[in-house]
Amino acid sequence: MDPLYADGVGVAVVLITLLKVLVAFVFTLVATMFMVWFERKIIADMQHRIGPNRAGPWGILQTLADGTKLFFKEDLLPDKADRRVFRLAPVLAVVPAFLAFSVIPLGGNFTDGDGTVSIFGHRTFLQLADPPVGVLFFLAMSAIGVYGIMLAGWASGSKYPLLGSVRASAQIVSYEAALGLSVVAVLLVTRTLSTNGIVAAQSARFGVDWNLVATGVVPAVVFLIAGTAELNRPPFDLVEAEQELVGGFNTEYSSIRFALFFLAEFMNTVTMSALIVTMFLGGPSGPVFGPEVMRSWFLPLFWFFLKLVLFLFTFVWFRGTLPRLRYDQLMDLGWKVLIPLSLGWLLLLATIRVAQNEGWSVPIAMAISLVVLGGAFGLLNLSLRAARRNREHEAEVYA
Repeated sequence: MDPLYADGVGVAVVLITLLKVLVAFVFTLVATMFMVWFERKIIADMQHRIGPNRAGPWGILQTLADGTKLFFKEDLLPDKADRRVFRLAPVLAVVPAFLAFSVIPLGGNFTDGDGTVSIFGHRTFLQLADPPVGVLFFLAMSAIGVYGIMLAGWASGSKYPLLGSVRASAQIVSYEAALGLSVVAVLLVTRTLSTNGIVAAQSARFGVDWNLVATGVVPAVVFLIAGTAELNRPPFDLVEAEQELVGGFNTEYSSIRFALFFLAEFMNTVTMSALIVTMFLGGPSGPVFGPEVMRSWFLPLFWFFLKLVLFLFTFVWFRGTLPRLRYDQLMDLGWKVLIPLSLGWLLLLATIRVAQNEGWSVPIAMAISLVVLGGAFGLLNLSLRAARRNREHEAEVYA
């Protein structure tokens, strides 16, 4: 529990909480603006272009200029649209993105402290909220966010947005399972649902105790791929494939409502990157030295932002280099590769944990588990081959 609320709620506690809400809101907006500029600049460099270079130094104010332009553009409302749902959908996409970021620890000395900082004489965590089920809260917000996309496509009264929203629902269902299984692997190792507790469990030894190492890398890779699909970013941006669906679920949107969807996509990218850093790379934990203000504020924030930029660059790298998957490839990757892989790896981690608790020989338990999992994957592969042969045979019969 956040120590800020340990002695009750007074005026000072309420004011500090409101300050944290304001700072978190401003941070997410500024980080989103930076992410848009960062992505355009990096992709421009990858494609030997200049990119934004007019508005502000190095074009850094281009996102602000684009947002101002969209705010004053004409707002369109299709004749066949469901007016209330059409207006509500962008809000349902943006609000969960902000709420999900509220459980991310941004700083605090976890290396030789308890992760708290002092604000106006009150000890508190450098995050908006630390509920005991923080990870589940994030998963719930990411699941709610897809409702904005689905309702936007349905309420537009047009076939192309509707197809985009149907794709969104299928894509979320396909990759939510793999994402959840990779999260369970982290929870199995850290034994807590609190994001603050997850960071604290990785802070004893820099790098060595990270869940990236403790879980064996595989859950982190699965989480990154499934998270990219959850964000509808390339190469998984089938919900707005412009070659097929004109613009996807947001085809009929314009002005500020279109900007809200744009904002939600990049805000979700920042939030997903922050969660990956929190769950697998120790969050703000890292080497600390110097006076207390350096140990509790500047260095933890520096380590967090450094790791965050690393994953933001990874998402931009995906967009700049990978071609969009076909829809059957998207479904095959989710159901036939990521879910079996994450489930098998989770069972292996669980076997190791049980062997440690019961005093069994860990190498023997791992060897038996690998043999069983190898047999299961072999049977799965044989069933997939048989299904493929049956489809090819039926195609020849009906040709």
